[in-house]
Amino acid sequence: MKSTTVSLGCLSALVAGTMAGASYPAIPSDRTTPTQLRISIKDSNSVAIGWNTYQRLSNPCVQYGTSSNNLGLLACSDISITYPTSRTWGNTVTLTNLTPGTTYYYKITSTNSTVEHFLSPRSAGDTGAFSFNAVIDLGVYGADGYTIKQNKAKRDTIPQIDPSLNHTTIGRLANTINDYEFVVHPGDLAYADDWLLKPKNLFDGTDAYAAILEQFYGQLAPISSRKPYMVGPGNHEANCQEIPYGQILCEVGQKNFTDYMNRFADLMPTAFASRSTDDTARANANKAQMLANPPFWYSFEYGMLHYVMLNTETDFAQAPDGKGGSAGLNSGPFGGMNQQLAFLEADLASVDRTVTPWVVVGGHRPWYTTGNTVCGPCQAAFEPLLYKYGVDLAIFGHVHNSQRFQPVYNGTPDAAGLQDPNAPMYIVAGGAGNIEGMVDIGKRQSYNEFAYDDDFSYARISLLDKNRLRVQFIRSATGQILDESVLYKSHSTQFVVQ
Repeated sequence: MKSTTVSLGCLSALVAGTMAGASYPAIPSDRTTPTQLRISIKDSNSVAIGWNTYQRLSNPCVQYGTSSNNLGLLACSDISITYPTSRTWGNTVTLTNLTPGTTYYYKITSTNSTVEHFLSPRSAGDTGAFSFNAVIDLGVYGADGYTIKQNKAKRDTIPQIDPSLNHTTIGRLANTINDYEFVVHPGDLAYADDWLLKPKNLFDGTDAYAAILEQFYGQLAPISSRKPYMVGPGNHEANCQEIPYGQILCEVGQKNFTDYMNRFADLMPTAFASRSTDDTARANANKAQMLANPPFWYSFEYGMLHYVMLNTETDFAQAPDGKGGSAGLNSGPFGGMNQQLAFLEADLASVDRTVTPWVVVGGHRPWYTTGNTVCGPCQAAFEPLLYKYGVDLAIFGHVHNSQRFQPVYNGTPDAAGLQDPNAPMYIVAGGAGNIEGMVDIGKRQSYNEFAYDDDFSYARISLLDKNRLRVQFIRSATGQILDESVLYKSHSTQFVVQ
């Protein structure tokens, strides 16, 4: 009798939840009100401002200046785009000719907007120390996600509580916003394709998918409106359902990275013109600019850093999300034959270490990770180039925990360790938190230096000077530093080819 009562109770809860439907944010009475604000590093002296509105804008504009009381500059565009199943239009404006390392204030033209501010990009070659955060596999919080309170919580034991009652990664990023200068997020952003995990969405998938996107980018806006938010693609951006071959159930507009492209294609950079005095380096940088395909693969420079974003999902041999790929998501291609790999080689070959000594690469699927979630095709495509051109640090996610490895190449750790290795140092920063929960560490390799799966966490990377780079893993709930390491590189060679 007791089991019957429980079953009926569960059924009632399921029906009630199903009736609830998609958790859309309220539409403001003024439909030109900016929502889901995001900014990005667009060029060496440019920042792109993106936002969504609930009606199309004929002439999106941004007022800006170096004083909150004097927004005397104006930039406008004609970019106001949407797609089927979206309630909003994405708008993008680029602010150019910015003075490097300067605080700018901006206000999106609307009857209902506020003044925000950002720090313009550091010039390539600026030797000042700075930090940035790597936050991967993040996901929405609240009605379509969850937060965790303590201990090693998995998806089926997470308390469904309001995010304001708990510390989250987004909350930690907001509370420490003065401690870093930008965020990189290589894949698995909102987890909108996991709408089916909530019973209330059961018969409302099209709207639930769109509602999660609106929620997530609204939750992120306190950070992404002030700090450049540099994204890459992950498997959860591909389709409305992250089920192999489930794209046949997706509505037009919710397939093949559509929201990701509409939201970020005009925001992300291509590749920066080289500041080297070497003719070959400048030619390679120009080639990389032509081969870049934002928001899927691109690069940018910032102070001592040359950063490259990879697409581990499509556009290389046996890519897991590509046509016929192992993930069954049948997406792409987004470039010509071998375009991404040609871009990567030209881009890395262009790096002049006397200008930007540190080279960091970010992507979604790792090939060095504890457990068994290894992307073999990714390793075959990318690892030889990362080693050949002396990449210093490689940042990945996809596995929902935090990990750090000794510098390693082809499965063999570099004997130099963190003291001037030839091989890249690899980290996994996939424990930021999402509806799917944390993943057990699993089997650790002998060259795995750190692994953590007890709570949400993320990575902070600090370029201390031209020879020292620090990686810290931070527990989101408390701000505790879980692991800290410093990589030393002599950077004595102007153009690295190994």
